[in-house]
Amino acid sequence: KQWYQRRVAITAGGAIFSTYQKNRVENVCERLDLVSIAPLWQREQSALLQEMLDHLLEIRIIKVASIGLGNAHVGQTARNLIIHFNDINAKFGFNVCGEGGEYESLVTDCPLFSHRLVIESSRKVMHSYDDLSPVWYEKIDKIRLEEKPGLSKLTLKERLEVSLGHGSI
Repeated sequence: KQWYQRRVAITAGGAIFSTYQKNRVENVCERLDLVSIAPLWQREQSALLQEMLDHLLEIRIIKVASIGLGNAHVGQTARNLIIHFNDINAKFGFNVCGEGGEYESLVTDCPLFSHRLVIESSRKVMHSYDDLSPVWYEKIDKIRLEEKPGLSKLTLKERLEVSLGHGSI
């Protein structure tokens, strides 16, 4: 009942292909008497990732754990790696959106954000060695928020309207 006092009735999960992830969110929502929706569920991953990039999401790869990926890919953006992701998908069945744990990511900016995340210093760390798919991650040492001029004083609804071209700053 606390959820209704806060006017929350629905939650949107980000599961694309993982039944496990989708079921976990649905089970939590059921216990809390919330509606669960999965708007990305079963979307074709190459098209979905391209759509995210087309909508100006800045997606930074912060961990890799798959054949075809290594320390050189950590810290790069999905925009720079999408062609490589599609290549290793064709060769090995790689999940382009990382849904199978191939990589972890951090969205550092998108049109709805009033501030962007700026990683000032980080280092790559090998978590575990494997001949085919060593696990590397980015240890972020210093990060800051950078205000996006004209957006920080807008509401989320106003930022959405601006990002869709229906409003102005």
